[in-house]
Parts: sequence; structure tokens; C-alpha cells
Amino acid sequence: MSRAKRVVVVGSGAREHALASVVAAAGHHVIVAPGNAGTELVARNVGVPPDDVPGLVELAVAEVADLVIVGPEVPLMLGLVDALAARGVRALGPTRAAARLEASKAFMKHFCKRHGIATAPFSVFDDADAAERHLRTAGRPLVVKADGLAAGKGVVVADTVEEGCAAVDRMMRKGEFGEAGRTVVVEERLGGEEASFHVVCDGSRAVALAPAQDHKRVGDGDTGPNTGGMGAYAPAPVIGDDMRERVIREVIEPTLAGMASDGVPFRGVLFVGLMIERGTPRVLEYNVRFGDPEATVLLPGTDGDWVPFFEAAANGDLSRSPAPRARGAALSVVMAAHGYPGTPRKGDAITGLELVVPPGAFVFHAGTTRAADGRVVTSGGRVLTVGARAASLAEAERVAYDVVGRIRWDGEHHRRDIGRRALERPDQPTP
Repeated sequence: MSRAKRVVVVGSGAREHALASVVAAAGHHVIVAPGNAGTELVARNVGVPPDDVPGLVELAVAEVADLVIVGPEVPLMLGLVDALAARGVRALGPTRAAARLEASKAFMKHFCKRHGIATAPFSVFDDADAAERHLRTAGRPLVVKADGLAAGKGVVVADTVEEGCAAVDRMMRKGEFGEAGRTVVVEERLGGEEASFHVVCDGSRAVALAPAQDHKRVGDGDTGPNTGGMGAYAPAPVIGDDMRERVIREVIEPTLAGMASDGVPFRGVLFVGLMIERGTPRVLEYNVRFGDPEATVLLPGTDGDWVPFFEAAANGDLSRSPAPRARGAALSVVMAAHGYPGTPRKGDAITGLELVVPPGAFVFHAGTTRAADGRVVTSGGRVLTVGARAASLAEAERVAYDVVGRIRWDGEHHRRDIGRRALERPDQPTP
């Protein structure tokens, strides 16, 4: 292995626990800001919140960090990468200008239209009455999206015109998402199957990771409200080799070329939410960082050291830096707190964390903290992400749900059908 590096991971979710775990497993020294009760097992937690850009910069400088890996979107939108660069600190993530691909859905839609990238037909509104008239004139259910960040909850896939109008009212008049919902995007509802496509970019090149599939709705069978994600698996068979090449050619390459031509080359992790319908990929959204829970199935159980790969992207040259290689398949299940995705209850003691997990299994913390008496308690909506990597998806599912069944707290809930769509495909191998 090359020299051990000092790496700061920014964030406190399961994504950041996964990042800290794979970096620490390769022998690097890891600091997580602010971290959770799980990251403290593999790294040193420092209580700097993700939206404290000056504090994070001072932490990275004081720690003489070789690399800062930015997990969540908020510090990217606030210009953390720009501020770190000004102090000579290398970071994996886009500049504030490039992060607009996620920060504004209106910007993203206009970007796709300008650069010939397939997406759903859309209209943008900053007046609630005009948005409602558009919905009623269309006379069919459409999708209503808050323009800004809304923690994964600012998208309403309406089943009726009235539901769409109610979403406009909540976002634009009642301010459910604050400034994020003052402007909305109203777009056609696409059919097909969703997929999460991650690439690591150096400004002009992209290295694709395994395609994944997230489960956004809170309930089995994709029922109930949207969440930040209730589980994921990879690889997703909806993106085979031919589709992978088509996504790279029709989406990834024009995205990187478009950002460069706009004067904001993209470096970092780009996660494209896709809808695949009758063999055609269309962009639902861009995220400018690893997805959560997708990171929990893309990072663990891979061969190699992620740090040189991430450093190469941050340095602008991925030409000689392959991504660590994934083995088999991985599946993860989000265990959520009572009340999620509404107002989650906090402070419930978690039992079962002391049990030894079987080979290939993992438990990543998200909404957890350590109480004064030493117990690990819930402190957020998505509390744990539990999963496994195995030779087949069916085996990964079996191991993951076995571990889920050993962990408990009052009010815990999770989906029981993560990966079912893939497992029920006729071409899916059995273990």
C-alpha cells in the first residue's frame, strides 16, 4: 500500500460510516465530522457540523488532511470545496457552481435541455396560481418538485390532479420546504424502472461504478410517502452492459462536456437518477455526491484502496486510476425510527448491536448517538443501514435480513422487499 493518508470525511449518515469504514480498512487515518455512534468505531469523531464551512476548513488544515471526502450535499452547495481549495486542501466533490446540478432542479432541467440530455418534459413556476392552472389544464397527474434541497422529500409523484395542486399549495403557499419550494418544477410522469448510476469524475473523464437501485417509498410495494431511501442493491439488472454504455454515451459524456463548456468542470462523485423505459434512459435528477443508501452497497466488500482513486479524481486525472473492483452483489436495508418520514422519535435504546455479524454483513449507523450511560440510542429518522455482500443477490438478501432481525428498538420499521424487483426477474440466478 502507498503511504497512509489523513482523510477527513464530512457527514453523519450511513454513507459517511461506509466511507470511513473502507478508508480505515485500507490503513488510512480517518476523522469524521461530526460522525455518529458507528463512525467512532472506525475513526475519530470531531463535532463540527456539515454546514459549518469555516469550521470544517479549519479542521482540515489543523489535521493536515491529505484529502477531504464530502458526504452530504449541503456543504457542497455552501462552497466547502472552494473554501478548502483556497487553503490548499484537496477535496473530493464539486465546486459550489458545479453543485447547482443538484441544488436547483430548475437549473438541472434547463441544463439537460440545453445540452440535449433526455429528461421528462417540464415547466418551471414561481407563482402558485400559474402552477395550479398548468396542472388543471393538463388534466392528468404530473410530478411536482421543489426546486431546492428538501432532504429527499421535495418530490410528489401525483396520482391525481388534485394531489398535484395540493403539493403546489404546500410547497409554494404554505412554505413546507422554506425557500426550497418557492419555485417548483412540474414535469411529465415517466414510466419504467428507476436506477441509480454513479460515476467518479475528474472534470473530463468518468469512471462508472456498479449500477444500483434505491427504494424511495417508505412502504413495501413502493407505497407511502417518499423518503431519503429505504434500501438499495447493486448491481441492478435493469442496466446491463449495453444500457451501461448507452447511459455513458447519452448522459454522462454530454453532462461532463456541458459542464466544462459552461465553465464549471465537474470533479467528484456524480450520481444520476435514471428512469429506464422501453430501453431508453432519461434523467430524473442529478446528485453531486454518493447516494445514501446506495453508498452502502457500492463501497463495502470491494478489492482495493479507494483513497488513491478519490485523490486522482480530485487532482483532475483518472487516466491511470481504476476504481476498486466489486465482487458479487450487495443489498442493504434501512431501519427507521418511529414516525419517519415524518417527525422521528429520538432516544430509543437500540439492542442487538453487540452481536457478531456473519461474514460479508455490515451495519452502518446513521441516526444514532451514544447516551451518557453508554447505550446507543436513536437520534434521527433513518437510524441504521444493515446489509451484506455475497456471491449472489439472493444470498445477500438472506444475510442482510437475518442481521436486521437481530436488531431492535421500540417503533423500528423497515421494508421487507428490498431487491424483490431484481430477484423476481426471470434471468436472476439463484444461489
